[in-house]
Amino acid sequence: MKRLLLVEDDQSLGETLQERLEREGYTVQLVESLAGARKAAFEGESDTDFDLIILDVNLPDGSGFDFAREVRKKKPTPFIFMTAMNTAEHRLEGYEIGAEEYIPKPFHLKELLLRVRHVLETHEPAGKTKVKAGHRVVDLAARAVISPGGEREFLATRDFELLKLLITSAPNVLSRDEILNKLWGEDQFPSHRTVDNSIMRLRQVLGDSGGRLIRSVRGVGYQWVGEE
Repeated sequence: MKRLLLVEDDQSLGETLQERLEREGYTVQLVESLAGARKAAFEGESDTDFDLIILDVNLPDGSGFDFAREVRKKKPTPFIFMTAMNTAEHRLEGYEIGAEEYIPKPFHLKELLLRVRHVLETHEPAGKTKVKAGHRVVDLAARAVISPGGEREFLATRDFELLKLLITSAPNVLSRDEILNKLWGEDQFPSHRTVDNSIMRLRQVLGDSGGRLIRSVRGVGYQWVGEE
C-alpha cells in the first residue's frame, strides 16, 4: 500500500484530503508544519519509506520550498506542491526544485486524486511490475497475464485497472461501491453486476475458477489473495 506524507496547515482541508486519499487506498500521514514534516520524513522508522509527499508552500514555520530542497538532497521521493502561491515565479521555483506537479488552490479534489495516481504510477519501481498469480504472472507494465507456457493475454483497460487496484490494495477487501467509484467514476451509473462481470473475466484469464486468487468476501466485495 502506498504511503503518502501530507503537509497542510489548514486543519479542515488537511483532514478532508487525508480522508479522501485513504478512501482511495493510500496510507496517509498528515502533519501541519515543517517541523512535523521533517520528523516524519527524516526520523524514526518512517525514514525513506514515503512513496509521495503532498506539500503546501506557505507553512507557519517556514517554506515548503525549503523542505522540498532538503528532501531532494537526501532521497528520491517525488513530491507535489498544492498552494495558493500561484504566480509564474512561484510555479517556476517549484518545478526548478523538482516538483512532479504544482497544483494551485483552490483545486478540484478529483484533479488532485488523478495527479497523485499519475505520479505514483510514473514512479512505480521496476521490480514491482510483475506479480505472481498462481501458475501465471501478471505483468503490470505490459497490462497482460502471462501463462505457464509464456503466452501473453492482454486485458481490456477496465479489467486491467480492476486487477491492478485489487493487487495494490491487498490485503484490504474492496467493496463493489469502492471499485465503482474509483474505476467507473462518480458521474456514471453502472451496477454491482458490472464489477462482478469484470471479476468473472479476470478469473477466466487467471485460471482462477475457484476464487483462490481473487476471493469473494460475502456481503463486502473482493480481495486479492495471490499466492496465499
